[in-house]
Amino acid sequence: MKKISLLGALATAALTFSCTGTPYGLDPKLAADLYANIAAAGDNGRELTAAMERAPEEQREGMAYLIAYMPEGDRDTLTADFLLGEVEWAYRARETFPWAKTLPDSVFYNDVLPYASMNERREPWRAMFWEKLSPLVAGTTDVRQAIDTINKELQHLVGVEYNTKRRKPHQSPGESMEIGMASCSGLSILLTDAFRTMGIPSRIAGTPLWVSKEGNHNWTEVWIDGKWYFTEYYPTPALNRSWFLERAGKADKSDPIYWMYATSWRPTGLHFPMVWDFENRNVPGIDVTDFYIDLYNAQMAEAKNGAPVVIRAFLNKEGGRSSADRAACDIRITDTEGNMVAAGKTAGPTADMNDYLTLYLPFGKDLAAEFTDDAGRVQRVSFVTPKEADNGATAPVEVELFLR
Repeated sequence: MKKISLLGALATAALTFSCTGTPYGLDPKLAADLYANIAAAGDNGRELTAAMERAPEEQREGMAYLIAYMPEGDRDTLTADFLLGEVEWAYRARETFPWAKTLPDSVFYNDVLPYASMNERREPWRAMFWEKLSPLVAGTTDVRQAIDTINKELQHLVGVEYNTKRRKPHQSPGESMEIGMASCSGLSILLTDAFRTMGIPSRIAGTPLWVSKEGNHNWTEVWIDGKWYFTEYYPTPALNRSWFLERAGKADKSDPIYWMYATSWRPTGLHFPMVWDFENRNVPGIDVTDFYIDLYNAQMAEAKNGAPVVIRAFLNKEGGRSSADRAACDIRITDTEGNMVAAGKTAGPTADMNDYLTLYLPFGKDLAAEFTDDAGRVQRVSFVTPKEADNGATAPVEVELFLR
């Protein structure tokens, strides 16, 4: 009876609005989607309606967007208090930070306001992130500087490291902080939520499977002045630079399993694939494969290509090759005359399992990787880069270094 009464009240309200104009001055399409989702919520429609009625006037359109496109599980369970609290924090960021003040409503609603990215546990994380991050970016006017600061400091503030022993891949911020570990998906959720708390549009991107068949990966994107850029939980030298771009740039467009996707709050006609819940189609997705292919090709052209050399460092030659056995090690690549050709740092135990140092070095050269072992001695591992292949598809040279 309660459900019937609620639906009746909503139908009456919808009829009234159809005669007098849309509710709260909403766009007619948004209003229709809002009331359709409230009606589908059954008894919990009361909570969603209360959230709309109690929201300050300047926050109602954002609240309507959030409710209109929330997934079924949230629609049927979330309370008005939860929604009002998260929306209030999001609007506080919009009023506080200069980059948030100028955001288009469409970007703010879709990529700052949402309280979740995938199917992680729902929890009120904005107050916690605000306390940790707002002192660091207070007074900052450049969004790039704010992004860089958050990237560099977040891991130290939350005490979470990459570890495949985490409880589940899609951990919420609270779940990851409780155990101090997360996989790439959990780390991406942490970083995306941190950016959103500071009014920086952010979404999760990823692939269900690399074309090389080496597993899946998720990362974070941020929106700056009309363009999306990618970054990760562990800071990289610059936006749009990371170990995985080569793989993303070689995606196979003929098969969606190899595509790159980004999350969206509003439905897109496509879903974001989650490998831990592959049949779940509740997270809208955007195909961003072409962006990564084009970006990779542009960076390769800029770098004038080269022979790919994969370098990994391990603790012991007799030891294992698991994540825990890897070592973060500064290396120098030198030629036969001792001149430095390149430099880099290998991925350590907290880096993603798919992360390894890849350098593009001159074709057909005798080179060496120099590093300092645990005894403080400089070691050299010699290798030869292949000649350039006629078809441009040069297989990578793999070099292993051992600290003990």
